[in-house]
Amino acid sequence: MWLSVVPGAPVEDLASALIDIPSVSGDERAITDQIEAVLRGVPHLEVLRLGNALVARTALGRAERVIVAGHVDTVPIKDNVPSVRSDDGEWIIGRGSVDMKCGIAVQLALAVELAAPTRDVTWVFYDQEEVEEPRNGLGRIARERPELLEGDFAILCEPTSAVIEGGCNGTLRVQVTVHGKAAHSARSWKGINSIHGMAPFLATLAVYEHEDVEVDGLIFREGVNAVGITGGIAGNVVPDVCTVTINYRFSPAWTVDEAKARVERLITSSFESSPAPAGQSVTWKYTDEAAAARPGLDAPMAIAFADAVAATGAPAPRAKLGWTDVARFGQLGIPAVNFGPGDPERAHADDERCPVADVRRCHAALRDWLTAPVS
Repeated sequence: MWLSVVPGAPVEDLASALIDIPSVSGDERAITDQIEAVLRGVPHLEVLRLGNALVARTALGRAERVIVAGHVDTVPIKDNVPSVRSDDGEWIIGRGSVDMKCGIAVQLALAVELAAPTRDVTWVFYDQEEVEEPRNGLGRIARERPELLEGDFAILCEPTSAVIEGGCNGTLRVQVTVHGKAAHSARSWKGINSIHGMAPFLATLAVYEHEDVEVDGLIFREGVNAVGITGGIAGNVVPDVCTVTINYRFSPAWTVDEAKARVERLITSSFESSPAPAGQSVTWKYTDEAAAARPGLDAPMAIAFADAVAATGAPAPRAKLGWTDVARFGQLGIPAVNFGPGDPERAHADDERCPVADVRRCHAALRDWLTAPVS
């Protein structure tokens, strides 16, 4: 069954239909085909496709242009597609309900409904957000067709429980390797055990105190964690290589280079705290990096949007604690916020679920703001 978007129909029904189209990262063609078919039937939109990403734009000559964006891919399915409703009808349950098919439903419904918004709107539906950064569809648009992302303000429909979340943390993944010397375990004194040599660093990580950093009035939580470890080739060989992968989630107070310097100080100080045997060495390399984004809530359009969301009874804006593509908009010089249905702490869970009330609130807030007079 193909998607059908009827203006005024319950947006939560559209969300369920989108969840029912599997779109694990790298396999988004089917859902993109269906969204494209809907958008190409809308006379007030110009529609462009780049791979499995779509850009749909109004061209009304308004004084301001807003970009509203979201990703269509999900993490792998785990017996949670198709979607279901909770017995009381208040929850949409299924893979991607939170991250972020319900947000996509809000975008798609409004793209169809709003023939004459008071600000021109660029609607972006992109692929491969849930995988490594170089594959990200929004990044591909920025590299290949940057003019399509020109605008005065951007809203990313990432899950925020229908509360504005400003900025985002940056992320670094680093492989830290201790190099020792292999030997037969029966003559272990002939070797240098790299796994043992990693102990000071693991001890440092175990007692690391996560920092809260205030940026532009919002509190961002930082963290450094070991997320993987490898070492050893056999049960009778002293291992000569041990590698620990760490993930540093850093606040917008730091640039990528400053975050790297902080990580490197942590690494070197850890090993300096404990004498190493002669012949042991430590190296590291970065396997992934993405900049943080400052909140940007002082931009005039951000203030206007925050006022509109506050009118719905939503709490005050807060910090986005994960990485999102608001950072990419920040690098393009476009103020951006996160605003979408669903609790981000439920994202990727086997029982992922989004409140219907969140979907309706986000739809109403965006609709009212995009059709309100511009002062």
